[in-house]
Amino acid sequence: MSSVHSVTRLQGLGLTPGKLRGLQRISNANGTLTMVATDQNSSMMSMMKKATGKEATYAEISDAKVMLSRALSPHCSGLLVDGYYGYWSTVAANAVPSSTGLLIRVEKSGASKNAVNAPCGEVEPGWGVHKIKQCGADAVKLLAQFEPEEFDSAERNFEFTKQIYNACIQHDILFLLEPIHFAYNAEVDNSPSKLARKAKTVIDSARILSRYCDIYKSEFPGTMGVESDAQLLDNLKKLNDVCVKPWVLLSAGVDYDQYKKQVEMAMKAGASGILGGRAFWKEFFTFTTPAERQKFAETECVRRVNETDAIVRTGTPWFQKYGYTMEDLHGMRAAEGWHARYAGGTASTGAKGPSDPNSVY
Repeated sequence: MSSVHSVTRLQGLGLTPGKLRGLQRISNANGTLTMVATDQNSSMMSMMKKATGKEATYAEISDAKVMLSRALSPHCSGLLVDGYYGYWSTVAANAVPSSTGLLIRVEKSGASKNAVNAPCGEVEPGWGVHKIKQCGADAVKLLAQFEPEEFDSAERNFEFTKQIYNACIQHDILFLLEPIHFAYNAEVDNSPSKLARKAKTVIDSARILSRYCDIYKSEFPGTMGVESDAQLLDNLKKLNDVCVKPWVLLSAGVDYDQYKKQVEMAMKAGASGILGGRAFWKEFFTFTTPAERQKFAETECVRRVNETDAIVRTGTPWFQKYGYTMEDLHGMRAAEGWHARYAGGTASTGAKGPSDPNSVY
């Protein structure tokens, strides 16, 4: 029989009832995470325009997201969608099985930029953590573009990250954070200076920001073909060492074969999973008819997700990052009266939490 442990151990790690349930919902049974992203609005619009020669309509983008969600969600532990096009249509269309967790991004697509062309994050207008919680999602995702040495945007996005982190604590919903390095001043995406600092930026960002989330979504710390595999593995180990919370690897739009190799390396270094998007489905938008797109989604895209899932399941379960085993979790128990203390109440009076001072319900 498992030893019995107090849930205070989990609460001390920030794993409160809502957050822990969200984490369970987006995880595989063994505690790894195979997550697929369909929240890339700007990329999807650009891809569709390139394929068709015209601007995509709201309905066309929504239809594409629903089609991808229906094909891929049965094969992953979690699906990331956006609120503007994706969530309500996807749920209403019954496109995601109940066994797959749902994450919703909170940030606006295309943030404003400062004087040196560095992005400063914003919440999607009309949206927010409270709405993501209210509409039944399992987790909040924030993309916070971050360059520690660009002081102005770094300080703004650091505060932005903390605001969303605190809002997720208030509403007891799981928080996944995605910092991204970027070009600024006169740089472009392939600038030698940007490539040269990528690994350091990715590792430093994790050192600074990974404590302000529940799951940390990291870029690959380096560039394949620029650094050697040995150097990249060393970078991944350094990333794993500084990352306070369990971390997963994003795909950043690279081709699938390259992403597969990155995932294999990341799992060996201590990653708990992936949250990949375009690497799985970006060719979807090169097909001009819905039937062709659907066939590609249901065959090649599904094959890629299943192949990656098999690799992910060899990774580090999220609870292992915290020093626990599945047997330890099986022995977790709450003390009597926890429900009264939860969310700011007290055991003796059942006082209401600070976020809801006027209601007893």
